[in-house]
Amino acid sequence: MRGPRIVVGLLVAVGLLAGCRRARTPDPTTVVVAIESSPENLDLRVGTDAQSERIGGLIFDPLVHKDAHYQMQPWLAQRWEQPDARTWVFHLRDGVRFQDGRPLEAADVAWTLQSMRDGSLVTAKGGAFAHVQRVETPDRLTVVLYLDQPDETLLFSLSDGLFGVVPRGAGQDFGLHPVGSGPFRFVSAVADKDVLLERNPGYWAGAPRLPRVRFAVVPDAITTALELKKGSVDVESNAVPPDMFRVLRQDPALVTESAPGSRVEYLNFNVTDPLLRDVRVRQAIACAMDRRAILDSIWHGQATPASTLLPRGHWAAAEDSQLAQYPHDVARAEALLQAAGHPPDKSGVRIHLSLKISNDETTRLTAIVLQQQLRAAGIDLQIRSAEFGTFYADITRGSFQMYALRWIGSNEDPDIFRYAYASTSFPPRGGNRGRYANAAVDALLQQAAEEPGQEQRRRLYLGVQQDLAKDLPGIPFWYLNNAVVHRRRLQQVVPSPSGSFDFLRQAVLSADVPQRMY
Repeated sequence: MRGPRIVVGLLVAVGLLAGCRRARTPDPTTVVVAIESSPENLDLRVGTDAQSERIGGLIFDPLVHKDAHYQMQPWLAQRWEQPDARTWVFHLRDGVRFQDGRPLEAADVAWTLQSMRDGSLVTAKGGAFAHVQRVETPDRLTVVLYLDQPDETLLFSLSDGLFGVVPRGAGQDFGLHPVGSGPFRFVSAVADKDVLLERNPGYWAGAPRLPRVRFAVVPDAITTALELKKGSVDVESNAVPPDMFRVLRQDPALVTESAPGSRVEYLNFNVTDPLLRDVRVRQAIACAMDRRAILDSIWHGQATPASTLLPRGHWAAAEDSQLAQYPHDVARAEALLQAAGHPPDKSGVRIHLSLKISNDETTRLTAIVLQQQLRAAGIDLQIRSAEFGTFYADITRGSFQMYALRWIGSNEDPDIFRYAYASTSFPPRGGNRGRYANAAVDALLQQAAEEPGQEQRRRLYLGVQQDLAKDLPGIPFWYLNNAVVHRRRLQQVVPSPSGSFDFLRQAVLSADVPQRMY
């Protein structure tokens, strides 16, 4: 596995070239966060990529908040009740204001929900509220949702990172100049350069201690590492590969922190493709992969194997023993391809496929190793790498055979299976980008969404996971650790399980920490 060694060599070599440079004097009032790409849309009603939801989660407030165990706690809604299975009543906090001074009231919550449902916005998130029949506001602090059928996933869809209340009247272009009620307010954004936020001094939950935050787009991981070492970047969150993380851990000017997270990396198939519509081909690809070798050689303890999209320990997650498994077995992969009508040609190649990925460094290394592994089974894999915006646009419109990506946050609720694999969730209404359709899975998902009892829901979601493990519309790879690197002047950094930027709410900048000289 030469890829990881090359990365470390480049990092060390470039670091030596920079050895005579003095660390930049940081702005004492601004923390600089390195991000891999620009957010697609900071309006949380629309944005579904990681940067949109992470940064948007600092600008906007949700109705409810996920705690460390993925249980829902009060936030903008200080309490709620269900008079019956199809009615939800939310009571809002009094005194909350948007960042422009307007009071946040029930009418704003109603507008946010209606705009996601009535077609005035093009958004993949509207499907999460498909069962909301109407929204009423009996007074300025009460919102009543009437559903056409029970929906036990509703609270999660109203939680942080997925939902943010916007002022009434906010339209399609609201993401260009977003105004929320969160701890930071929007200042500016330049595509492929940066996003600038500043502290919201009137934040109802207590103003953050960081005056300003600049999210600097640094697409290259090596550059991110060097900017951290020089002091021109204060913090990165899950933006450098594991080998770089290990190298940066040796720098006394930096602090590295790593803990298990909920983010899951996965491979997805376009099941309408002439080759990939055959489940035997998808199963052959799974057997040709040696995921343990990838974990050992590339991730170095910074990831753990996954058999389902839900985080380990989740109340609805299936155990590995309950699911069909595909251990590394080249002979089985070849037999499956032969049975599917794909004998080897003179060079040993049975099928040709393409894999689309973003230009994330670790994903590229993983793709290179997968390319080598699949070749042993007669699968010629071509890698198509692009900057994230182009990559994401391609997979949203179904222009791919296979792609690799991560679920961040959304997979903390079992409704991820509806969003990712229900036949009603084809883009733009959902994230079923591979156009997978299975009537049995749809029926189980429908029952699970309407069932109030958690144990019965767990049984139904187990059935969903078992069907998905057999059909393989996608392959969960591994759960990624939350790996954060920051300068010592940034203190009180506590990474969240979902890998969000919520640590910026409590973090502080210290002017007393000396900057390293090079």
